[in-house]
Parts: sequence; C-alpha cells; structure tokens
Amino acid sequence: MDLRETDEQRLLRESVAAMAAKYGHDYLIDKARTGGKTTELWAEAGRNGYLGVAVPAEYGGGGAGMVELAIVAEEIAAAGCPLLLIVVSPAIAASVVARSGTAEQKERWLPRFADGSVKMSFAITEPDAGSNSHRITTTARRDPDGRGWRLSGTKYYISGVDETDATLVVARLQDAASGTLRPAMFIVPTDTPGMSYRPIEMAIQSPEKQFTVFFDDALVPDDALVGGEEAGLAALFAGLNPERITVAAYSNGLARYALRKGVDYAKDRTVWTTPIGAHQAIAHPLAKAHIEVELARLATSRAAWLYDAGDHAGAGEAANIAKYAAAEAAINAVDAAVQAHGGNGMSVEYGVGTLIGAVRTARIAPVSREMILNYVAQHTLGLPKSY
Repeated sequence: MDLRETDEQRLLRESVAAMAAKYGHDYLIDKARTGGKTTELWAEAGRNGYLGVAVPAEYGGGGAGMVELAIVAEEIAAAGCPLLLIVVSPAIAASVVARSGTAEQKERWLPRFADGSVKMSFAITEPDAGSNSHRITTTARRDPDGRGWRLSGTKYYISGVDETDATLVVARLQDAASGTLRPAMFIVPTDTPGMSYRPIEMAIQSPEKQFTVFFDDALVPDDALVGGEEAGLAALFAGLNPERITVAAYSNGLARYALRKGVDYAKDRTVWTTPIGAHQAIAHPLAKAHIEVELARLATSRAAWLYDAGDHAGAGEAANIAKYAAAEAAINAVDAAVQAHGGNGMSVEYGVGTLIGAVRTARIAPVSREMILNYVAQHTLGLPKSY
C-alpha cells in the first residue's frame, strides 16, 4: 500500500473541497432548521461525477473505488456540510447493486447512481433487533397470485426515506422446503402501495431525517429481489464495509472542520495580550485531537484500500477499526474545539456546538462502539464470543 495519494486522487480531493466550500456549515444548518434538503449540493456533486466515482465505468461512473468515495465523503464533511446519504446511497446501495445485482438491475440503477439522479435509502435495523440482524422479522413471501413478493414488517431509524426514490430493504425469505428464513434484499420504490413511513423526532440538527418504515403486505415485482434468491448474506455484506468506511470518512471530515475552527479561534482570541492558543491548556487538546484524527484517516485509507484490493476478510476488520477510530477522534476534536471557544463554543454563530450531535451519532451508528469491540475481540483476538 502506497500511502501517497495519486495525482488523480489529490485532484479529486481539491476539486471536491472547492465545490463544498461554496456551501459550508451555515448552508447545512439553515436547511436543517427550515426543513429543507441539501438538494443543490447533492445535484452539483452528482453533475461533477463525485457521487459516482466508485460506480463501474461501463455504467457511467468513475470506475474508481472506495478510496475515492471516501475522499468525496471526507472533503464534503470537512467543509462543514456532510452528506449522510453518501453513506447509504453511493456507498451501500450502489455497492450492493454493482456486486450482487442482476444485469437488469445494474442497467436500471447504476447509471443513475453515477450521476446522482437517484437516491436510495437502506433499511436493515428493526425496533426489536438492534444490532442483532439474526432477529430481523421483516419477511418476504411469494404473492399467491404469482405477481412477485409480499413484504411485511417494520424498520427503524432509516435515514432519508422522504428524499429517496427507493429503499434497499433487508428481509427474510420463507424457504418452503426447509421452513427456514434466509436473508435477502429488495429494492422497494418509495411510492409502493403498502409501504409507509413516519418521522422520528431527533435531538440533532440534520437535513436528513430518520424514519420508522412500515411494510403492510407491500407488493414488489420479482425483479425487486437483488441478485436472486441465493445472493443472501454475500449481497448484504457487499454494502456493510463501504458503509463503515464512508462513515469513518464522514467523521474524519467533520473532525477536520471542527479542528480548523478551534485552531483559528485559538490564534485570534486574545486575553491579557496573549492569544489563547499560546496556553497549553488550549493547545494540547487541539494537538492531541489532530494526532487522533490523522491516525483515524490512515485507518480509513487502509480499510478503503483493502476493500478495493478485494481482501474482504481484511477489509472487514479494517473497516470496523476505521469506523471506531474516526468516531472517537471526531468526538474528541469537536470537544476540544468547543472548549477552545469557551462560552462561544455553544453559540450557533461559531459553528462548533452544532457538530456535537453529528459526531456523537457516529459512535452509535451504523454499528455501536461496543459491537465493534465485540467483533475485534472475537475475530481478531480469538477471544470467546460474548453474546
């Protein structure tokens, strides 16, 4: 692995940063407060090909990989205006369709993922399942009239359903021969009869809302099943590592934004003739946070590189480590930036207090810190399974 970015990757980073700088944190907060969406930013990122950098070239994408998509997610977040739907649409959904979709599904969806003209949400979590995906109860059964599949169940904390064209739904197929339930994924258009959703009131400020989604005998056609009946877990896992990698990149970008704000303030704010950044009580937490963020960025780059290299076992561990490290680093970076601002850190005007909820969420979702530690303890260290 070469730790130096290629000329193309550096140009991508610079170009995305320049585009995102036109929007910034005030744009994001205004959208969150007024109930608006980051439509303009998403559309420009799509037109420029940034959202489709990891989509195969034959479908109109950039033909690159997760390294490049992580760069996009990080640089947009580093401008203070992160796009959560990058995690669920280009990272999860497009990766799943590209790896496991049928030829028809690839032709239908990938060109629109490539230019950002379609958004797809991802529905796996359920009220009673939590992190235990084996307890998912949303089921799919054959329509008795042979018209496709009937979905029934409830999904919880599903991001952006109100602004996506379809939802990639994880359900269980009823196996008539064995009576068992096998995992499968379906692409369900948001206007499908029998599908409905209700917003969850959240404490954090974000344009992307969270929803409870209900499937009441919702009918979807045969071609909604991703990759066929045997795709199962392989199709699902194709999206989980990209999810963790882009969440890490998202966190790294927010951490960089917070540190930049904290450092600039510490340089300019003068008390008793001395900039407060000259005092170790201010400087050391910012320096420590910078070190942690740079380590998290390295972990994220490694995870993305392993994923693109096809090392799925190595990428699984690395993606979990990157997500853990980035979430922790971002929390500490925002805390240091808020503390450097003193009372102004909690003022909306200074743009750091509004980051607290966003970075804190990454410690919980899409997989909690505790479940990552369970994964590393069991699969990396070989310790007995604890759950």
